[in-house]
Amino acid sequence: MSWLQKRLGGGRGIGPEEADGLVRSGAVLLDVREHSEWEAGHAPDARHVPLGTLEGKLGALPRDRCVVVVCRSGFRSARATALLARSGFDAVNLNGGMKAWASAGLPLEANGAQPGTVV
Repeated sequence: MSWLQKRLGGGRGIGPEEADGLVRSGAVLLDVREHSEWEAGHAPDARHVPLGTLEGKLGALPRDRCVVVVCRSGFRSARATALLARSGFDAVNLNGGMKAWASAGLPLEANGAQPGTVV
């Protein structure tokens, strides 16, 4: 657990390869970035709930599956992971966020004709 996760009271952090494995095994990948970031590029099959709206949308998330939370670099997702953990979810933070996901060569897609990118 990183110092940030300890400070926020959140769950553990994982790397992009472990996150990808969890998602392939049925975990939910929750992207908490802003709409413009999501539009530029996101992981396939991720769910998009911006951090500022997350608390009001907890009921829409499954409680019977692990939730892997991601943002651009890991800070906002650490906050979201802490919120989810306090609310009884099995949640983990993707350390390094979408930047780490993309650096690991994992897929990105964008809305529109352009290839996905992390902004």
